[in-house]
Amino acid sequence: MEDPAPRDFEALRAALVARSGTLSKRLAQVAQFFLNHPEEVAVSTLVRLADLAAVPPATITRFAKELGFQGFAELQLVFRERLLGPRLPYAERVSGIGDSDLDQPGAVFGSFVQAAVQSLLRIQEALDRDQLAACVEVLAATDVVHVAAARGAFGLGAYTVYGLGSIGRRAQLIDNLGAMRGMQVAAMGPGDTLLAMTFDDYTPETVEVVKLAAAKGNRVLVITDNALSPVAGLATHVLYVNEARLGHFRSQVPAMVVAQAMIVGLGRRLGSVGIAQNLENENFVASTRAIAKDGRGRTS
Repeated sequence: MEDPAPRDFEALRAALVARSGTLSKRLAQVAQFFLNHPEEVAVSTLVRLADLAAVPPATITRFAKELGFQGFAELQLVFRERLLGPRLPYAERVSGIGDSDLDQPGAVFGSFVQAAVQSLLRIQEALDRDQLAACVEVLAATDVVHVAAARGAFGLGAYTVYGLGSIGRRAQLIDNLGAMRGMQVAAMGPGDTLLAMTFDDYTPETVEVVKLAAAKGNRVLVITDNALSPVAGLATHVLYVNEARLGHFRSQVPAMVVAQAMIVGLGRRLGSVGIAQNLENENFVASTRAIAKDGRGRTS
């Protein structure tokens, strides 16, 4: 007896993760696209989605049936249900944006604002707070944070290095200068942590850095877009950030907010430890002075 089709988005994502090693190359390509562009799946036609995912329409139909659905229309209902609430008006507006509108800088600006707002609404609901807290705890116990982020994620990685340094946590960017990423990973100490950031289309160099650090036994924290990401299964902890796109360009706003929350949370965590240590030191000094004074009183 076949397993029933997933009835909600989280169940669908879990089913795809469970099948990630068994899907054909084409079906895996559809799965990756669907998880990375859920709004497009919810509001687009089968033909348009096939064009965007670079597969024949029949492949999407086969993908739906592989998951236990009668066809694409039934699968699409799962994605449409995910859009219920304040996000639906945005999805309707996105479906009406045409290529001609993008010739106007003002329209491009408005579309990016809408994409950022949509992404923030989604991440506010979807981000795993327990994983975020766990990442902060790992970073608090880390000697040096090594950040791997390239191409579209490079700005996010560079800011994270700056932010970590500003709160007193040693951090450095694995920049692959001179194609020496392997040596940079090899230089990581046993108490160091790798923080990697990569999104579809997953920078190969960043993926390799994660594999090297994981094989070396270092702790690995990852910010990526979904559970089918090639780095998700290698991480100690993962934060999923599915960023809205406008054409080829991706809104970096939600990932930046997640990185800032991590940095500020870590800063508060380190500050609390610092305050406790200062109080302990002050108590020790006060006790030492009292003992010294008492000793002088007995010997005088």
